Amino acid sequence: MKSIKSLINLILKAVAVAMGVAVTVISIIGELETKSAILMLAIGLSCAGISMLATNADNNK
Repeated sequence: MKSIKSLINLILKAVAVAMGVAVTVISIIGELETKSAILMLAIGLSCAGISMLATNADNNK
Protein backbone atom coordinates (compact mmCIF):
# COMPACT_ATOMS: atom_id res chain seq x y z
CA MET A 1 0.00 0.00 0.00
CA LYS A 2 2.86 2.38 0.83
CA SER A 3 4.48 1.82 -2.56
CA ILE A 4 1.25 2.71 -4.35
CA LYS A 5 1.01 5.97 -2.40
CA SER A 6 4.64 6.72 -3.18
CA LEU A 7 4.07 6.02 -6.87
CA ILE A 8 1.00 8.27 -7.02
CA ASN A 9 2.93 11.01 -5.22
CA LEU A 10 5.78 10.67 -7.72
CA ILE A 11 3.37 10.81 -10.67
CA LEU A 12 1.70 13.96 -9.32
CA LYS A 13 5.09 15.64 -8.93
CA ALA A 14 6.11 14.57 -12.43
CA VAL A 15 2.91 15.98 -13.93
CA ALA A 16 3.49 19.30 -12.14
CA VAL A 17 7.03 19.58 -13.49
CA ALA A 18 6.01 18.41 -16.96
CA MET A 19 3.27 21.03 -17.22
CA GLY A 20 5.67 23.80 -16.26
CA VAL A 21 8.26 22.63 -18.77
CA ALA A 22 5.64 22.17 -21.49
CA VAL A 23 4.28 25.70 -21.02
CA THR A 24 7.79 27.12 -21.15
CA VAL A 25 8.79 25.24 -24.29
CA ILE A 26 5.56 25.82 -26.19
CA SER A 27 5.66 29.49 -25.20
CA ILE A 28 9.21 29.84 -26.55
CA ILE A 29 8.10 28.21 -29.80
CA GLY A 30 5.29 30.76 -29.95
CA GLU A 31 2.40 28.32 -30.36
CA LEU A 32 0.72 28.77 -26.99
CA GLU A 33 -2.47 30.68 -26.32
CA THR A 34 -2.90 32.36 -22.94
CA LYS A 35 -5.99 30.34 -22.06
CA SER A 36 -4.17 27.07 -22.73
CA ALA A 37 -1.13 28.18 -20.73
CA ILE A 38 -3.25 29.07 -17.72
CA LEU A 39 -5.08 25.74 -17.90
CA MET A 40 -1.85 23.75 -18.13
CA LEU A 41 -0.27 25.64 -15.24
CA ALA A 42 -3.44 25.19 -13.17
CA ILE A 43 -3.30 21.43 -13.73
CA GLY A 44 0.35 21.38 -12.69
CA LEU A 45 -0.31 23.50 -9.61
CA SER A 46 -3.23 21.27 -8.61
CA CYS A 47 -1.08 18.17 -8.90
CA ALA A 48 1.67 19.79 -6.82
CA GLY A 49 -0.85 20.82 -4.18
CA ILE A 50 -2.39 17.36 -3.97
CA SER A 51 1.08 15.85 -3.65
CA MET A 52 2.02 18.23 -0.84
CA LEU A 53 -1.23 17.64 1.02
CA ALA A 54 -0.82 13.87 0.76
CA THR A 55 2.78 14.07 1.99
CA ASN A 56 1.79 16.34 4.86
CA ALA A 57 -1.06 14.01 5.84
CA ASP A 58 1.29 11.02 5.88
CA ASN A 59 3.84 12.88 8.02
CA ASN A 60 1.21 13.89 10.60
CA LYS A 61 0.11 10.30 11.29
